[in-house]
Amino acid sequence: MFIKQLSVFIENREGRLEEVLQALKDSAVNIVSLSLADTCEYGLLRLLVTNPEAGQEALKGAGFSAMLTNVLAIRLSHQVGKLQELLQAICGENINIEYMYALSTGKDDASIVLKASDLRKAADALAAKGVEIVTSEEIQAM
Repeated sequence: MFIKQLSVFIENREGRLEEVLQALKDSAVNIVSLSLADTCEYGLLRLLVTNPEAGQEALKGAGFSAMLTNVLAIRLSHQVGKLQELLQAICGENINIEYMYALSTGKDDASIVLKASDLRKAADALAAKGVEIVTSEEIQAM
């Protein structure tokens, strides 16, 4: 149900992102989705990749701090208010949404990746609404 997200801490300086991407490319790890947030001094790169363990190993070998985190990826229909409706189901269970970003699945739908304070409870709340969860196998096949 949960998928592994690769999180990489990188210095906010020219060329560091390219070095991360090169390490993944050299290890034949494909990036499915990503989010990059930065401050003046560092960046936090969150990635869904086809082989998270190999990606983590490659990045650590290249000198980067990289960790794996469980996240949910959910499919949404293209309807006004659908995201708000699903988030309301999660928040109605007193679960905090820590962050989220878009995921392209190549299908005619919208998808998001989200991290919540209680992933199991969030997944249960979404399942009760009939929400489709994207699986690790689907991510690996992209």
